[in-house]
Amino acid sequence: MLKSLMLGAAVAALAAGSVQAADHLKFAPGEDARFTWSSYDELKKIDLKGETVTVSGPWLGADKDLFESVIHYFEEATGAKVEYAGSDSFEQQIVIDTGAGSAPNVAVFPQPGLAADLASKGYLVPLHDDTKAWVKDNYAAGQSWVDLGTYKGKDGADGYYGFFYKVDLKSLVWFVPENFEDAGYEVPESMEDLKALTEQIVVDGGTPWCIGLGSGGATGWPATDWVEDLMLRTQAPDVYDKWVSNEIKFDDPAVVGAVEEFGWFARNDAFVDGGAGAVATTDFRDSPKGMFTSPPKCYMHRQASFIPSFFPEGTKLGQDADFFYFPAYASKDLGKPVLGAGTLFAITKESKGAHAFIDFLKSPIAHEVWMAQAGLLTPHKGVNTEAYANEALKKQGEILLNATTFRFDGSDLMPGKIGAGSFWTGMVDYAGGKDAKEVTSEIQKTWDALK
Repeated sequence: MLKSLMLGAAVAALAAGSVQAADHLKFAPGEDARFTWSSYDELKKIDLKGETVTVSGPWLGADKDLFESVIHYFEEATGAKVEYAGSDSFEQQIVIDTGAGSAPNVAVFPQPGLAADLASKGYLVPLHDDTKAWVKDNYAAGQSWVDLGTYKGKDGADGYYGFFYKVDLKSLVWFVPENFEDAGYEVPESMEDLKALTEQIVVDGGTPWCIGLGSGGATGWPATDWVEDLMLRTQAPDVYDKWVSNEIKFDDPAVVGAVEEFGWFARNDAFVDGGAGAVATTDFRDSPKGMFTSPPKCYMHRQASFIPSFFPEGTKLGQDADFFYFPAYASKDLGKPVLGAGTLFAITKESKGAHAFIDFLKSPIAHEVWMAQAGLLTPHKGVNTEAYANEALKKQGEILLNATTFRFDGSDLMPGKIGAGSFWTGMVDYAGGKDAKEVTSEIQKTWDALK
């Protein structure tokens, strides 16, 4: 959850400032060619006059304003009224409200785990079959999004409950273009190329990577992202899924191998700014700063889309700093997997307006209005990517559209004592020199103790 909150808050920093909620449409229909106005016109065929749709979720501040600017288009087109309530204790409140029979029509979940739990208790309403088919056909890596929104109901049968909207991206490597240009380096297209570049930088007398795991009481989480990304680049998606649910053990050779892949980068003194010994003690917020010194202390930093918030003040994305997709192995034929997070919408109190609101989220205009203002990324293949607020967001959106597999941050889906506990501390121990098999076996013991 810590990582998801940072992602949600900081992707917005890529845009040019916050937007205040308005009591009218932010962009006049038909006047901005970036928007798919035909999808807005289609909404006018839905008559919901006199109906109120209640929505609750975690968005406050600028995100609340931005979401409400999207809602206005649904209201204006259909005649419905939408009442959104944001809360910083949404996760606790939605459990109380559903259990008491006072749930909103629609709930916005920041993680699939809570939605899956409520579905198993019979508190979520399955979405229409045509919505499931639509997601499969119209989202990049569509089956991934269907899988992430499919949970067991109270009867134990699988149902499609969660529609994902507003995605965060983690599979990124940040760099300073001027540093690459001065050294004659090119952006790598494969993991083999990335490893070759890592070794070449050392040969040239430089240090390839800035890596820091420090985060106060959450120290270690940056390494879990590394391992998750590398699991997706060394194993098929179903192996990743079985690892996250512990169907395969944490000390399975597949997992040990992914941890050791992280070690290839992080446990080599020549590869990391400050040496391998500094990885666990360097604060993750400070670790990318070495890219901006002259000469650079390091050339690359693997981190999610929020990290520019911690770059030196005045850093211009696309000019002073840029990013590329954390590449897959060309030799492993696993496509282009992407790791990230995101919010999903589910119906918690059925009504005609609730289903119509989910249908509204399929329309390009529901994505483009937010895209044009601040940090919404989407896998929707029907949107106009020119609507993104800036080139950095557009480029990240294109990475999502080119993904063949999307998987949610694994540690966020694991039990808290694992994903926000022994996995974190285990990665600190591993970075400090402990054997990968020993570390993963200790994490598995923690998992076994929960059963």
